[in-house]
Amino acid sequence: MWWKEPTTSIRGVGKKKAADLTALNINTVGDLLEHYPRQESYMDFSKLKTIAELATDGSKQIFKATVHSVRDSFRGRTRFSTLTVRDETGFADIYFFMGQRYWAKKYKPGTTLLIVGRVKSGRTAKMVSEAHCQELGDDFEQGLGIVPTYSLAGALTQKNLQAWVKECLAKAEGELPESLPNSVIKKCGLCGRVEALKNIHFPKSWQALAEARKRLVFEELFLLQCGLLFYRGKQKEERQGLKHGVDGDKLQKIIAKLPFELTPAQKQAWLDISLDMQDVKPMHRILQGDVGSGKTVISALALAKAAENGYQGCIMAPTEILAVQHYETLTEYLAPFGMRIALLTGGMRAKERRSLLMDLELGLVDIVVGTHALLQDDVRFAKLSLVVTDEQHRFGVEQRAKLANKSTYAPDVLIMTATPIPRTLALTVYGDLDVSLMKGRPPGRKPVQTLCYTEEKRKDVYAGLVRQVQAGRQAYIVCPLIENSEVLNARSAENVYDELVHSFLKNIPCALLHGKLKPAEKDAIMTEFSAGRIKVLVSTTVIEVGVNVPNATLMVVENAERFGLAQLHQLRGRVGRGSEQSYCVLLTSADAPETLARLQVLRDSDDGFYLAEKDLEQRGAGQLFGLRQHGLPDLRIADILRDTEVIVQARNMAQSLLKNESDWQEMLEFVKLQLDDRFQMIFNN
Repeated sequence: MWWKEPTTSIRGVGKKKAADLTALNINTVGDLLEHYPRQESYMDFSKLKTIAELATDGSKQIFKATVHSVRDSFRGRTRFSTLTVRDETGFADIYFFMGQRYWAKKYKPGTTLLIVGRVKSGRTAKMVSEAHCQELGDDFEQGLGIVPTYSLAGALTQKNLQAWVKECLAKAEGELPESLPNSVIKKCGLCGRVEALKNIHFPKSWQALAEARKRLVFEELFLLQCGLLFYRGKQKEERQGLKHGVDGDKLQKIIAKLPFELTPAQKQAWLDISLDMQDVKPMHRILQGDVGSGKTVISALALAKAAENGYQGCIMAPTEILAVQHYETLTEYLAPFGMRIALLTGGMRAKERRSLLMDLELGLVDIVVGTHALLQDDVRFAKLSLVVTDEQHRFGVEQRAKLANKSTYAPDVLIMTATPIPRTLALTVYGDLDVSLMKGRPPGRKPVQTLCYTEEKRKDVYAGLVRQVQAGRQAYIVCPLIENSEVLNARSAENVYDELVHSFLKNIPCALLHGKLKPAEKDAIMTEFSAGRIKVLVSTTVIEVGVNVPNATLMVVENAERFGLAQLHQLRGRVGRGSEQSYCVLLTSADAPETLARLQVLRDSDDGFYLAEKDLEQRGAGQLFGLRQHGLPDLRIADILRDTEVIVQARNMAQSLLKNESDWQEMLEFVKLQLDDRFQMIFNN
């Protein structure tokens, strides 16, 4: 199949150019055809304006101008580059921030540029933001119509990609097979695949572009949903599961002896899981609970149910200290009822480890808690029936599959996450899983009070932190960077730590925690903090998934404007785990009204799911969750936020086809043709 040939088969693509294409994840001819132009970056040469003709209403416009000068500037502590351009009618200023400053400096005075950007009024000239610039050569032709703009890498140019895509499209005419059944194309009113590819790259009109995008977005989401449904079903068919009995006396006694009553959300989640485990089909469920919603106790009940039925269960945590915490919780809840619980970590002594592994293989251990150490080949079970993973995004697809394959039968799989994921995203990322949602907090926990201050209040904030420590409490200080950066204007953890240990924290036990430390060093610091010997922890976001420290009542977040709402909510969840009133203070150096309004959303709500939706609106799905962490193909054209309705339509259509055997078999041929390798890897069949 010619579309699977390497890019070197294209005229003009040698080894160096092929390497640049690989940097864009373009390895084959088909990859190039699916390297779609960036959204909203098409250049309509029929609407080319002079600088004088540019409207200053903030809309995106296109114009041609010559570089006049390039200079670096500061606004407060923010560094940026200003590119001044001119034509025969006037001047305009284009602003480049952070990493974009590199591009500004590439353009020398006298260079002619084609510019697309949002235009507003400036003090002395028109101001252009969100700009995309393209150098124009002497062979520039003005009547080109709508022209694509692609993401680039290395020495690649727009001309390169445009020429190569045109060559591939010419070959695709009459040779590229359809990727959807005709019945689906007709039912959904879609154009053909070749027509869609032609008009996504070189649209005849804006209407043709819209039709092309509609087709390709649906195709991408529909094939993804079909693949998930098929391979999940196939997995269930090929590997028989284990059927657990109804909740027995021991399990009911465990629930009755809990030091608290289960919330309605916990009761519903447990009902979902218990019924799943009573079915011979293996459970594949994600337990999605907001920070502090009480997921751990539900996983404890699931593990107890496995043990009561004569099977084994395991729970894998991303860090050793979190594994220890799970071990202690399970021991407290389950050990009094005769359940044998063990802890397996990488730091165990060899003799102790050998003894545990033998007990596990002989069935003398009911539940084992561990880290990545559970994945090693010499870890074998007698009768594994339940696999629980905590904070699943910390584990790769292959790791989770390896753990699930340590049983002759297909074990039940329960995935826990505190990351609130909007429904539309969950349908895409977790289309192969059943979802249980848990909202609310356990009784006795007070909502965390969230406060937002600008930079001039820093000293007051840290004076308040000292008062909290003097009252016997502990605190977190979170920074966006480990060390100072010339590119990013933000406070680093190292800088903040050095500053505070010589001022506010001079006589207070504190520590610095970040991702560059060795795992043993991080675990040692967290153990000391958990034990109360460290009073203040200055950290990066490595504490986002951390241990339960009920005595921690204050979190200060430096440069809060650099974090998304969902991440800030996750961080905030590190405090408020005890009965004392807790606080989260957001410090920001930004004074833009839109930034303060965004942080205000966090102050006004502690609903992680609502905040995730707002985050999705503001930042887009790509920056939030990504598909790669779940092992799924990256979306090439679909947008989780913009294409909400299409996600639901694609899923409904896939489920409808599943009900008709002949339709489903036809569909599977299309899925296998395009996504087989990827889905095989996901499900490890």
